[in-house]
Parts: sequence; structure tokens; C-alpha cells
Amino acid sequence: MRRLIVNADDFAFTSGVNGAIVEAHTHGVVTSCTLMANGPAFDEAVRLAATVPKLSVGCHVVLIDGTPILPADQISTLVYKQDKKHGNPACFRDGLKAFAAQAIAGRFDSGQVEAEAAAQIRKIQSAGIRVSHIDTHKHTHLFPKILRPLLRAARACGVKAIRNPFGPRRPFKSGQLLARPSLWVRHAEMRILRRFAGAFREAVDREGFATPNGTLGIEVTGALDETLFRVIADAIPEGTWEFVCHPGYNDTDLQIAKTRLRASREVELQVLTNPKAREVLSQAGIQLISYRELRA
Repeated sequence: MRRLIVNADDFAFTSGVNGAIVEAHTHGVVTSCTLMANGPAFDEAVRLAATVPKLSVGCHVVLIDGTPILPADQISTLVYKQDKKHGNPACFRDGLKAFAAQAIAGRFDSGQVEAEAAAQIRKIQSAGIRVSHIDTHKHTHLFPKILRPLLRAARACGVKAIRNPFGPRRPFKSGQLLARPSLWVRHAEMRILRRFAGAFREAVDREGFATPNGTLGIEVTGALDETLFRVIADAIPEGTWEFVCHPGYNDTDLQIAKTRLRASREVELQVLTNPKAREVLSQAGIQLISYRELRA
């Protein structure tokens, strides 16, 4: 049996992203999403979530490229500079490489990671949303020293499902990808990070969390098109997997936002809402489920 969760990240990032995620759910194959508690369009996202009760909503825990929920003096190891634009005394570090170096070196206080993650989850829950699962912005929980306090925070909030950020060893089976060197560079980076996969599975199993067999789509973030979607669908192994996507409208808010994903979000929206997407999955014998069903 092959089951697939299609999860749209960055709910609450902008109004255009919010609208696209709802559209990709109601007219496409998106079954779940993760909400940014510190997103600029948070209130709108909460209102929209109430209109799509079948959409599973999780927490997209942000510890990088954003602003915290808690005051800076409570999470001093996580923040590093002023952010006057957003009225917050500090913001998180920019860029995954710098974050990775700090995480591997153990320079983040685990209690502070746990406290900030819990604050983000509880903000969403306080808005009336039943948080079905958690993941992290730019997959920072693949580092063990971030994962462990994150699991503690989720458990304290009653959330028992988490994204498995590690994909299959051979996510692609098509020679068409040889013409896209950038994808193989990303794939090589993810293979290096696979050294943390065993620690992830051990921690998740020990804490009794539900998680898919792994995640697909990370390597093609920013490059997804119909061809790649079909290639990935054909290569999905047995088990339950998650496909990560980032639909959105490239509007004025997105143009000024801190992200490299702009025009690609509209392309992803087109792929996800194209009737061929559901047809491709059906022909491959893949059952679409949400994180709520994973928990069950």
C-alpha cells in the first residue's frame, strides 16, 4: 500500500499564500498544511482554516528567518539582531548554514527551543485550531539537538505527529533529472544530512510520535513542475509518505517578503490544482490521506 500526505507549508506567510493553499486543497490534492504562528497573515489564515474543515492544520515551527513569539530575553541563544520593522526586539538567524553550524555545535539552549516551539503551538491552539502535527521551517528539526526539545514541546501541547524530513535514498527514477544539475546538488546535500536519520527515528519512536516513512519534494523545492510531479509520483515507495509543497500567489506581499520562492509558488499551485495531478496519483495506486488519518 502507498499512501501520500500532500502538505503545504507557510500558511500565514502572506495573504496570497493563504489563498493558494486553500485553493490547492479545495480544487487540488493538498490534504494538510502547516501554519506559521508568527506569520504576518496569521489572523486571515485562522479564518480561512475554519472554512475548510477537511484540511488538516499543523504548526510550522519557525526558528530561522523570522521573528519569535517569546521575548528575546527568554530565548537569547535563538535570536541575534534587531528587527525594528516588525516591532520585535530581535529575530532569528538568517540562512540554514549558519543555523546548522550552531545546532550541531550545541549552541542553542534546549529549554529555549522547547519554550519557543510550545509558544508557537499554543498560539495556534488558542485560535481554536486543533493542531494535527508539527514540522519546521527549512526542516531545522532534522538536527537532533533541535528535534528533542521540539518533541517535548509538542507532547506538552498534546500533539503527537511530526514530519519525517528524510527522504528515500533514491527519490528519483528518471533520467530526465540529469538535465537539472541543481536538483542533484540539493539531493547530495540531503544525502549528507541523512546521517541524522537514525537518531530521528529513534527519538520519535521512543516518544511515541506518529511520522510518515519520509518526505518527498524537498529536493525539488522551487523547481516543481508537472514533469517532476509525475516522476516523484512514479517513484513513491511502499508505505506512507509526505510530499512537501509551497503554493502561493506572487503578489506584492510576496515580492517584499524574505523568501527565494516567488514565481515558483504559482507554478506549484498550477501543478497541484491540475486535474492531471489527482489522475497521476490514482493511476499509480496512491491513496491521499491527511495527517489526521496518520494519527488515527
